[in-house]
Amino acid sequence: MQDEVIEIFQNSGALLRGHFVLSSGLHSSVYLQCAIALQSPSVAAKFGSAIADQFRSQRIETVASPAIGGLIIGYEVARHLNARFIWTERENGVMTLRRGFRVSKGERILVVEDVITTGGSTRETIDALTKAGATVVAAVSIIDRSDGRADVGVPRSSLATLNVPSVAQADCEACQRGDIATKLGSRTANSK
Repeated sequence: MQDEVIEIFQNSGALLRGHFVLSSGLHSSVYLQCAIALQSPSVAAKFGSAIADQFRSQRIETVASPAIGGLIIGYEVARHLNARFIWTERENGVMTLRRGFRVSKGERILVVEDVITTGGSTRETIDALTKAGATVVAAVSIIDRSDGRADVGVPRSSLATLNVPSVAQADCEACQRGDIATKLGSRTANSK
């Protein structure tokens, strides 16, 4: 499905090229705007079904996603698995369960994200869930832009994998040329 996922991102205008500051604070010449790709319910359903197919035998009770990027795809995966859906969000800079969401001791959870670059939001979500007593079975994303390098502490998969360089601002060639970076993500980073 890798080629199909990338084609959908390209055709919908969700694969952008330029100079971007990612949610992680790293800089990249490629940005994946999942909200654009997932604005089509048929695309969200297709991706959700494909991810759910990977985990049908895993006895997933709940799907959890970090807000805001993982909400649409997480909900779709939960719908296809007939599982409960919850999310984590930052409170005072710390990823946490809010809005009355609770998990049971040992509850089997799949963490679903839209794009993984460093795995930071996914790791923070896993930490919040395990501290609350749940068992995180695995993590999955639509796209892994780390080319498999991001470690989130549990088995991880994706529908598509890209090797898209992302670098610190100090190492960014576009910044050194004086190119202005665009910040499109939902999380405020400490970089410019």
